[in-house]
Amino acid sequence: EREAATMTVEERLVYRQRCARPVLDALKTWLDGLQHTVMGQSGTAKALAYTLRRWDALVRYVDNGASPIDNNLAENAIRPIALGRKNWLFAGSEQAGRRAAAIMSLLATAKANGIEPHAWLENTLTHLPTTLNRDIDSLLPLRRD
Repeated sequence: EREAATMTVEERLVYRQRCARPVLDALKTWLDGLQHTVMGQSGTAKALAYTLRRWDALVRYVDNGASPIDNNLAENAIRPIALGRKNWLFAGSEQAGRRAAAIMSLLATAKANGIEPHAWLENTLTHLPTTLNRDIDSLLPLRRD
Protein backbone atom coordinates (compact mmCIF):
# COMPACT_ATOMS: atom_id res chain seq x y z
CA GLU A 1 0.00 0.00 0.00
CA ARG A 2 3.02 2.34 0.30
CA GLU A 3 3.16 2.42 -3.49
CA ALA A 4 -0.48 3.48 -3.56
CA ALA A 5 0.11 6.58 -1.43
CA THR A 6 1.06 8.71 -4.43
CA MET A 7 -1.64 7.35 -6.76
CA THR A 8 -4.93 8.93 -7.71
CA VAL A 9 -8.08 7.45 -6.21
CA GLU A 10 -8.83 5.59 -9.45
CA GLU A 11 -5.28 4.21 -9.75
CA ARG A 12 -5.35 3.12 -6.12
CA LEU A 13 -8.63 1.26 -6.67
CA VAL A 14 -7.17 -0.62 -9.65
CA TYR A 15 -4.00 -1.37 -7.66
CA ARG A 16 -5.97 -2.69 -4.70
CA GLN A 17 -8.17 -4.84 -6.93
CA ARG A 18 -5.11 -6.27 -8.67
CA CYS A 19 -2.83 -6.76 -5.66
CA ALA A 20 -4.89 -6.94 -2.48
CA ARG A 21 -8.07 -8.65 -3.67
CA PRO A 22 -6.39 -12.00 -4.53
CA VAL A 23 -4.52 -12.06 -1.22
CA LEU A 24 -7.66 -11.27 0.77
CA ASP A 25 -9.71 -13.86 -1.14
CA ALA A 26 -7.08 -16.50 -0.39
CA LEU A 27 -6.99 -15.46 3.27
CA LYS A 28 -10.80 -15.72 3.53
CA THR A 29 -10.77 -19.20 1.97
CA TRP A 30 -8.06 -20.29 4.39
CA LEU A 31 -9.90 -18.82 7.42
CA ASP A 32 -13.16 -20.48 6.40
CA GLY A 33 -11.42 -23.85 6.11
CA LEU A 34 -9.46 -23.40 9.32
CA GLN A 35 -12.56 -22.49 11.30
CA HIS A 36 -13.86 -26.07 11.03
CA THR A 37 -10.62 -27.61 12.29
CA VAL A 38 -10.13 -25.78 15.61
CA MET A 39 -11.67 -26.52 19.00
CA GLY A 40 -15.02 -24.78 19.56
CA GLN A 41 -14.19 -22.42 22.47
CA SER A 42 -10.44 -22.13 22.02
CA GLY A 43 -8.72 -18.79 21.68
CA THR A 44 -8.00 -19.57 18.04
CA ALA A 45 -11.67 -20.35 17.37
CA LYS A 46 -12.71 -17.08 19.00
CA ALA A 47 -10.14 -15.12 16.97
CA LEU A 48 -11.32 -16.76 13.75
CA ALA A 49 -14.96 -16.06 14.54
CA TYR A 50 -14.16 -12.44 15.39
CA THR A 51 -12.27 -11.95 12.11
CA LEU A 52 -14.95 -13.58 9.98
CA ARG A 53 -17.76 -11.60 11.67
CA ARG A 54 -15.95 -8.39 10.74
CA TRP A 55 -14.76 -9.50 7.31
CA ASP A 56 -16.85 -7.01 5.32
CA ALA A 57 -15.41 -4.09 7.29
CA LEU A 58 -11.90 -5.50 7.01
CA VAL A 59 -11.95 -5.67 3.21
CA ARG A 60 -14.05 -2.57 2.52
CA TYR A 61 -11.01 -0.50 1.51
CA VAL A 62 -10.38 -2.78 -1.50
CA ASP A 63 -13.55 -1.56 -3.22
CA ASN A 64 -12.89 2.14 -2.65
CA GLY A 65 -9.68 3.85 -3.69
CA ALA A 66 -10.46 6.83 -1.46
CA SER A 67 -10.74 4.79 1.75
CA PRO A 68 -7.62 4.61 3.88
CA ILE A 69 -6.19 1.14 4.42
CA ASP A 70 -6.09 1.73 8.17
CA ASN A 71 -7.54 3.97 10.84
CA ASN A 72 -4.23 5.38 12.06
CA LEU A 73 -5.44 9.00 11.94
CA ALA A 74 -8.34 8.23 14.27
CA GLU A 75 -6.18 6.05 16.50
CA ASN A 76 -3.54 8.75 16.81
CA ALA A 77 -6.18 11.34 17.66
CA ILE A 78 -7.60 9.33 20.57
CA ARG A 79 -4.31 7.85 21.84
CA PRO A 80 -3.61 10.66 24.36
CA ILE A 81 -7.08 10.19 25.83
CA ALA A 82 -6.69 6.42 26.04
CA LEU A 83 -3.26 6.75 27.65
CA GLY A 84 -4.47 9.41 30.05
CA ARG A 85 -7.47 7.36 31.16
CA LYS A 86 -5.47 5.37 33.70
CA ASN A 87 -3.57 8.46 34.83
CA TRP A 88 -6.86 10.20 35.57
CA LEU A 89 -7.56 7.57 38.20
CA PHE A 90 -4.94 9.37 40.26
CA ALA A 91 -6.19 12.93 39.68
CA GLY A 92 -6.78 13.34 43.41
CA SER A 93 -10.55 13.60 43.41
CA GLU A 94 -13.54 13.26 41.14
CA GLN A 95 -13.66 17.03 40.72
CA ALA A 96 -9.98 17.16 39.73
CA GLY A 97 -10.60 14.36 37.22
CA ARG A 98 -13.49 16.31 35.69
CA ARG A 99 -11.30 19.41 35.42
CA ALA A 100 -8.51 17.44 33.78
CA ALA A 101 -10.99 15.94 31.30
CA ALA A 102 -12.36 19.40 30.47
CA ILE A 103 -8.88 20.78 29.84
CA MET A 104 -7.94 17.77 27.70
CA SER A 105 -11.14 18.28 25.68
CA LEU A 106 -10.33 21.93 25.08
CA LEU A 107 -6.76 21.12 24.02
CA ALA A 108 -7.98 18.37 21.68
CA THR A 109 -10.54 20.80 20.21
CA ALA A 110 -7.79 23.35 19.58
CA LYS A 111 -5.67 20.72 17.85
CA ALA A 112 -8.63 19.50 15.76
CA ASN A 113 -9.26 23.09 14.63
CA GLY A 114 -5.67 23.61 13.54
CA ILE A 115 -4.85 25.83 16.52
CA GLU A 116 -1.57 25.24 18.34
CA PRO A 117 -2.75 24.14 21.83
CA HIS A 118 0.05 25.75 23.86
CA ALA A 119 -0.39 29.11 22.14
CA TRP A 120 -4.18 28.92 22.58
CA LEU A 121 -3.87 28.06 26.28
CA GLU A 122 -1.37 30.86 26.90
CA ASN A 123 -3.61 33.36 25.10
CA THR A 124 -6.71 32.16 26.95
CA LEU A 125 -5.09 32.31 30.38
CA THR A 126 -3.81 35.81 29.59
CA HIS A 127 -7.23 37.11 28.51
CA LEU A 128 -9.47 35.13 30.89
CA PRO A 129 -9.21 37.52 33.88
CA THR A 130 -10.40 40.49 31.81
CA THR A 131 -13.03 38.70 29.69
CA LEU A 132 -16.65 39.34 30.59
CA ASN A 133 -18.86 36.32 31.27
CA ARG A 134 -20.98 37.11 28.21
CA ASP A 135 -17.82 37.01 26.01
CA ILE A 136 -16.31 33.82 27.41
CA ASP A 137 -17.24 31.87 24.24
CA SER A 138 -14.78 34.02 22.31
CA LEU A 139 -11.96 32.23 24.15
CA LEU A 140 -12.98 28.75 22.96
CA PRO A 141 -10.49 27.04 20.64
CA LEU A 142 -12.65 27.21 17.54
CA ARG A 143 -11.54 28.38 14.14
CA ARG A 144 -13.48 31.48 13.14
CA ASP A 145 -13.10 31.75 9.37
